[in-house]
Amino acid sequence: MKNRTLASFAHKPVLTGERVLLRPFTGNDADAVAEIIQDPEVIRYTFEPSSELTLERLRAWYGSRGEQDDRLDLAVTDRATGEVVGEVVLYDVDRSSHNCTFRTLIGPSGRGRGLGTEATRLIVGYGFERLGLHRIQLDVYTDNHRARRVYEKVGFTTEGVRREVQLREGTWRDELVMSILSQEWNALSDRTR
Repeated sequence: MKNRTLASFAHKPVLTGERVLLRPFTGNDADAVAEIIQDPEVIRYTFEPSSELTLERLRAWYGSRGEQDDRLDLAVTDRATGEVVGEVVLYDVDRSSHNCTFRTLIGPSGRGRGLGTEATRLIVGYGFERLGLHRIQLDVYTDNHRARRVYEKVGFTTEGVRREVQLREGTWRDELVMSILSQEWNALSDRTR
């Protein structure tokens, strides 16, 4: 295998699928994100909302995503309506080993229609094919069956379980560590061509 240089995460692309468009965030997306992160399923599988997540803070955060050269945050938008339905993020980049971490969240209006699967495929493909990543990993609660199905469809493989990693809703929750390698992505892409 040749040793490729990992591309910069400073470029914020627009990635277009059949049903979704991934685009750079702006501060104007804060209202949509504020609504999404209050959704009970998003809270259950991501984090408890903090009183610090004011609309002003969200505007500042999402307005600054385009300036970050060490991560890639993109808004998941429904192509049919233009509505922001979630986000996809590549972060925690290890430039020496060409690895990074992936996370996503999809709000209620984006669920059950294949938008999350398509958004995941688009950003993972971009990570391997354009950025030059070798490995993309993620963590997911073991009881988040919807997300696990998406990740498995895209080609992620379970590496292990981090037992009782967090106390949520009075119960200790386990997390799966999943990953996909560039050669696995290439083999999957070859089959769909």
